[in-house]
Amino acid sequence: MPKGRLKACWWAAAAGLALLGLAAAALLPGGLELRVTPVKGGPPLLVLPLAPGERFTIHYFHSVENAPIWEIHSVDSRGRIYIEEERYLKFGAGMGRMPGVGRMVMRGPYEAIVDMHMPTGDFILRIGSPGVDHTVIWRGIRTNLSALAPHVAVRFHARPVSLLHRCRRRVFPSPATPQALSKNRRNGKS
Repeated sequence: MPKGRLKACWWAAAAGLALLGLAAAALLPGGLELRVTPVKGGPPLLVLPLAPGERFTIHYFHSVENAPIWEIHSVDSRGRIYIEEERYLKFGAGMGRMPGVGRMVMRGPYEAIVDMHMPTGDFILRIGSPGVDHTVIWRGIRTNLSALAPHVAVRFHARPVSLLHRCRRRVFPSPATPQALSKNRRNGKS
């Protein structure tokens, strides 16, 4: 076989393997993506890459009691959202144990309902004013939704993503992923 033709065969084989790799990456699971988007439309306020079972927290101050509350959620491999734990300083309006869900424990000065694993599915949250400070805590990073969009109803929605999507997001993160948000704020963009 002539040298030029052999080289062309190698290039064709390499291109075929690369295409096969891309196709596999498009089909293989790559984890999850949680999106927090305004119900009335618009770009997402927050996009979080998650591993199945990974947790995120919604922290805020009760609008009546002005006491801190933490709601800890997880997402399963199919994108279903569960509430795992609620922690608060004292019972307030709408707070407290639900019969048959979780168990009560003390966490320092806080009461906590743990081991809930109660499905919420996608859910809507009306973001409170600054002072209520609805804040999402993910991997130690805090994003104050009350500072971004007070009084806006948002949908929390999780979905499985492909390995190809996950790799693309690592190179080109969503502008609504916390690292991108903090970089944009440092550079004077919003």
